[in-house]
Amino acid sequence: MINEQRVLDEFLELVQIRCSTHDEREIADLLTKRLESLGGTVKEDNAGSKIGGNTGNLVADFPGTVKAPTTMLTAHMDCVEPCEGIKPVIKDGIIRSDGTTILGGDDKAGVVAILETLRQLKENNLPHGPLQVVFTVAEENGVHGSQNLDTSLLHSDFGFTLDTHNHPGSMTFMAPGKNQIRIHIEGKASHAGVDPDSGINAICAAGMLIADAPQGRIDEETTCNLGKIVGGSATNVVAESCDVFYESRSRDKAKLDKITKDICDHFVNGAAKTRCKITAEVSPDYGPYCHEKDSPAIKTAVKAAEKLGLPVNLEESGGGSDANHFNTYGVPTVVLSVGMEKAHTKDEYIEIKDLYDSARWTLEIVKIVAENK
Repeated sequence: MINEQRVLDEFLELVQIRCSTHDEREIADLLTKRLESLGGTVKEDNAGSKIGGNTGNLVADFPGTVKAPTTMLTAHMDCVEPCEGIKPVIKDGIIRSDGTTILGGDDKAGVVAILETLRQLKENNLPHGPLQVVFTVAEENGVHGSQNLDTSLLHSDFGFTLDTHNHPGSMTFMAPGKNQIRIHIEGKASHAGVDPDSGINAICAAGMLIADAPQGRIDEETTCNLGKIVGGSATNVVAESCDVFYESRSRDKAKLDKITKDICDHFVNGAAKTRCKITAEVSPDYGPYCHEKDSPAIKTAVKAAEKLGLPVNLEESGGGSDANHFNTYGVPTVVLSVGMEKAHTKDEYIEIKDLYDSARWTLEIVKIVAENK
């Protein structure tokens, strides 16, 4: 019970609107009007001003027609680059860009599924419990929009974030937390040609310590990655300082804390042998989450998928999403697959059938919540 042509037309419309991270104003204004036209009370928080963007997160409340748990549906508005001048091409039931840009199915597929669900509820006067729709900003550069969400606006019992690869019916019940780590190394500058012996090269110190630092997969739940090194000023100056940038991830909070501490201790404790001053700064991005497979959100999503004949697949993820923050905020949130493939590349594509199935699945979830009350 969805309007397939409308779903397709709206997807093709939305992906052609440029919506760069920190510049989601155009798409947010459009979505605000559509949410309001469907009966929602829309509030925009001040996350944009906190992160240097021009748009906040949108939180829309829809009153229920029956007494039932409040369900949250979320997707993000921004896209990775290049997302200007997207020209969607349809061939053999698949939508791609023309190859010069991304497609933008990440995450317009989620947005469109939510909008079609709201339309079906209104047009067919379908019973439903209270709904919250959250469209976030700045997801793509580190889920900073949801990280800065005005949590006082949230009051849902559980939620669904429509934002991952694979066919509808798949869902993520476990995902890692992530920390950012900055190691600062202070050496001593000197003229590289005239007096190199009096200098202490911070870049060399970094290399010495990096050689046996934790890196890569630690265990099946835990990884860390050295992603960037910045240091020195010129080739004729012994490098006075160097910064080493890491991330650590784990689906287990204790393991996340341990690998983060191990990285910091490895560098800080190496200060003596390098003759440098070394400090470590940790900035948590988001925490991990794990849902029991009999939790209300999982059971509802599984029941809806089975009713529609969608193959059910519960996955553990190695990446984060807005759901990490929603779970931290006390709204148990599961990530639903919407069919996007090869996201963040110019080869991105989505099957038209997955667009339709995502909308059907989302609608069925809302209907089941109302039926079970």
